[in-house]
Amino acid sequence: ARARKLAETISADAWSGDNLEMIAHPEVTAVVVSTSEGEHVDAVMQALEHGKAVLVEKPIALTLADADRILGCARRTAGDLHVGYSRRFRKRYHVAKEQIVRGRMGRLLGAAARVYNSRSQALAMLQRNPHATPVVDALTYYVDLMNWFFEGRQLKRVTALGQRGVLAAAGYETDDITWASLQYDDGAAVNLGVCYALPEKYPALGHAARVELLGTEGVILLDDDHTDQVMYSNEGVPHVYLPDHAVNAVFLSSGTPGDWALGDFIGPVATETRVWLDHLATGRACHLATPDIARANLEATLAIEQAARTGQAVDLPLGP
Repeated sequence: ARARKLAETISADAWSGDNLEMIAHPEVTAVVVSTSEGEHVDAVMQALEHGKAVLVEKPIALTLADADRILGCARRTAGDLHVGYSRRFRKRYHVAKEQIVRGRMGRLLGAAARVYNSRSQALAMLQRNPHATPVVDALTYYVDLMNWFFEGRQLKRVTALGQRGVLAAAGYETDDITWASLQYDDGAAVNLGVCYALPEKYPALGHAARVELLGTEGVILLDDDHTDQVMYSNEGVPHVYLPDHAVNAVFLSSGTPGDWALGDFIGPVATETRVWLDHLATGRACHLATPDIARANLEATLAIEQAARTGQAVDLPLGP
C-alpha cells in the first residue's frame, strides 16, 4: 500500500512492494539503496549482478565479511558502485576540502570532530538494527570526512573510551558517549567524539557537530551546531526521520539529510544524489566514496568500538 501511494504521488512508471523485484525490472538502470542498514547487502549485490549502477547509503554493511562480499561482487561484475556519506556534500565541508586541495592548509597535522544527537534518533536506529550503533551508523560520517581530508594516508592505530547510560538502560549494548583517538601512518592525529543520548526534545533534528582542521599553513574551524538558527513554535516542528517526533524549540536546517522547503528538497542528500546522477549521465568523476573507502570507514568504526570495549589500543588493519 505504501509503495502504491508513493508511486501515485510521483507518477512512477512501475512500482512493487518487493525491492528485489524492482531492482530486476528491465527498465531500471540505476538503483539507490537506502534500506535499513542490515538490508544493504542483498539489494546491492542483486543490482550489481543485473548490471545496474548503485548508490548505497552508508555504512556499506555492518560487518567486514558482508562488506567484502559486496566488494567482491563489484569487482566480479565491474559494477559502478558508490557509497553515500552526505557530510561530504554539506557546503562547509565541501569548501573545506577545496582549501586542502588548493594547498592553503599546508600539510594537515591533525583534526578534531564531535557530533551530538538526541536519544530519540539513537533509539530509532537501534530498533531497526542493534548493530547500527552511534559509532557505526553516525560517527562513520566523521571518520569518512577525516579519511577524505587526510586522503592518501592510512589509519594505523585507534584508542577509545566509552560510557554507558540511557541507551544501555533501554536494552542496547552500546555506549551513550564514545571518544576516540586515531593515528595515521604519517603521525597525524585525530580526535573524534559522538553522543547520541541527548534529551529527546533537544532542538537539533539531526547532527549537532563541530569540525576543526590544523595544518602547517592554516586552520579551519567549522561550527555545525545550528545554534544560529533558532525557532520556537507552539504548533511543533516534525523530525525529518521520525514521523511521530516533533519539537517546539528547533534549530532550523539541522536535519542531517536536508530540508523540504517550498516544494523542493534541499541539502546534502539532494546534492549527493544529483552529483551521482550527473556522474551517470555524463561520465564525470564524482566525490562519492568508493567501496574500498567505505570498507575502510567501516573497519575504523569497528576498531573504535573494539578499543572502547577492551580498553586497549587497536592496530589496523583488523585481524580475522
